[in-house]
Amino acid sequence: MLPENELLIESIPENHSMVMDFVDSQISDCPDDVKDQINIAVDEIYSNIVQYAYHPETGGVKIRITVTDVIILEFEDKGIPYNPLTEETPDINKPIEERPLGGLGVFMVKKLMDSVEYKRVGGKNLLILRKKL
Repeated sequence: MLPENELLIESIPENHSMVMDFVDSQISDCPDDVKDQINIAVDEIYSNIVQYAYHPETGGVKIRITVTDVIILEFEDKGIPYNPLTEETPDINKPIEERPLGGLGVFMVKKLMDSVEYKRVGGKNLLILRKKL
């Protein structure tokens, strides 16, 4: 049995609302602006795991949330190794038609969170987001 601050589910689009409900239950006492920022980040990270981690298969994702004076969100999957922090920062000053597709989601997560860290540990991707309260 998992601790109440962890969720382990199959990384499929149909579980998106379960992920968001879990996150909302863990951060219910946080200020609304922080909740909004965290929800945007979680939506982006979970969507990326669903779309890319196991493609074309599916697999599990564990989400762990710790709330103190800092909210720590951890996403763990056994998908293909992928460090989103190595992605090139998009040039948001270029006209839209000159920008390559993709890359804005991770850029947005980095801007919304106080820190974003990636590790590959024991054959697993571990992405850790931190947001100060």
